[in-house]
Amino acid sequence: MPTSAPAKATTPESPEPRPAQGALDRYFKISERGSTLAREVRGGFATFFAMAYIIVLNPIILGSAKDMYGHQLDNGQLVTATALTAAFTTLLMGVIGNVPIALAAGLGVNSVVALQLAPRMSWPDAMGMVVLAGFVVMLLVATGLRERVMNAVPFGLRKAISIGIGLFVLLVGLVDSGFVTRMPDAAQTTVPLQLGTGGHLLGWPVLIFVLGVLLTFALLVRKMSGAILISIVVMTALAVIINAVADIPSWGLTTPEWPGNPVAVPDLGLIGQVSLFGGFDKVGILTGVLFVFTVLLSCFFDAMGTIMGVSDEAKLTDAQGQMPGINKVLIVDGIAVAAGGASSSSATTCFVESTAGVGEGARTGFANIVTGGLFAVSLFLTPVATMVPSQAATPALVAVGFLILSGSIKEIDWSDFTIAIPAFVTMFMMPFTYSITNGIGMGFIAFVVLRLASGRGREVPVAMYVVSAVFAFYYLMPALGLT
Repeated sequence: MPTSAPAKATTPESPEPRPAQGALDRYFKISERGSTLAREVRGGFATFFAMAYIIVLNPIILGSAKDMYGHQLDNGQLVTATALTAAFTTLLMGVIGNVPIALAAGLGVNSVVALQLAPRMSWPDAMGMVVLAGFVVMLLVATGLRERVMNAVPFGLRKAISIGIGLFVLLVGLVDSGFVTRMPDAAQTTVPLQLGTGGHLLGWPVLIFVLGVLLTFALLVRKMSGAILISIVVMTALAVIINAVADIPSWGLTTPEWPGNPVAVPDLGLIGQVSLFGGFDKVGILTGVLFVFTVLLSCFFDAMGTIMGVSDEAKLTDAQGQMPGINKVLIVDGIAVAAGGASSSSATTCFVESTAGVGEGARTGFANIVTGGLFAVSLFLTPVATMVPSQAATPALVAVGFLILSGSIKEIDWSDFTIAIPAFVTMFMMPFTYSITNGIGMGFIAFVVLRLASGRGREVPVAMYVVSAVFAFYYLMPALGLT
């Protein structure tokens, strides 16, 4: 669902830009961006391992829901659709966008599709709505409206989005590892989270996570090249050994054991199972438009926050915080949304876990070639690709969260409350609502309201007024009976 880090202080030193060495180097601008082929490869691997969980998690979310006819999607077909779409869109972003931003099925959007759309129509109808949302995203890019919205965001809010993503990534890592868990409703408490199980850290899986965090930070402190990837590989190997000799009740989504049959034949049965306008016949024009709008809003701003955060972390932005050539990135993102619907894997979007690869030094689209290639391989080796337990991969997210926070927070003008307060709202609403979109929306609204209240309304770009109004309407939709 999500970023400036002090790369020179906490990650391996970047070499000075130098003349390109060959056609591959020239195309991806590897030397020009101060990177190396080895760093791009390491970054591609790190990103893949940090987000490979989606191959397991997306089928669980979509496969557990039923459409209005009681039909459920096949889990094996969902695994194939998820991996195939991630491979295609990640490779496309690498070749066209030339940025180290990988894509896969969006975790927020798949819940919308499974819990809001599917129960009121058929699965092909629901996926058709996702495809339509992708078409709208591409239209916004073609007209320049999407880039205008992104460029209208003030510098301080851009940094706040980066920090919010860092905090969000940190919380995702803590929760996915089991280090932090949800308090059960039966506890009758207003405290939503607790440490481990019952307030205690219990079991080998959590120990793997703790050791992984310590190892990752130790390697970063020593400025070890490949720190994040080394930690993931070492902790996965240790988890496999522990799982083989100890009786572990559950590792969560992924059990770290070498599969008996590592090769699986892809099942492409869901590809192309889409009805573009069938959903409108089931729910009506107005509700159908609102459904498309809901998917669009989630995809648009989740991707916007991630693109801004990852590009800033990778030092791909200029002095104004804008990324040259962003239109290519945005058009690929729009294609990805539609491609996700066309494959029945839900909307595909930019993944904040790409920061794991950036933390390894990835600066170009060649890292995406590696990540996309691994997703393609996982079509046939899904059991192997999913053997990395979340406890071994999530320490990378904790480390990246730190790098992002430490690099961006000092760049916000905390003396100007019309920026500082919206920045504060943006930063903390992302992890506290578990949504990048909510953090951006509430921060934007706060910025417009405070600038108006301080008599500085003329300083607010028109695009910010429009987007804030859209967000306000979005939040008011339930009260207006429009959901």
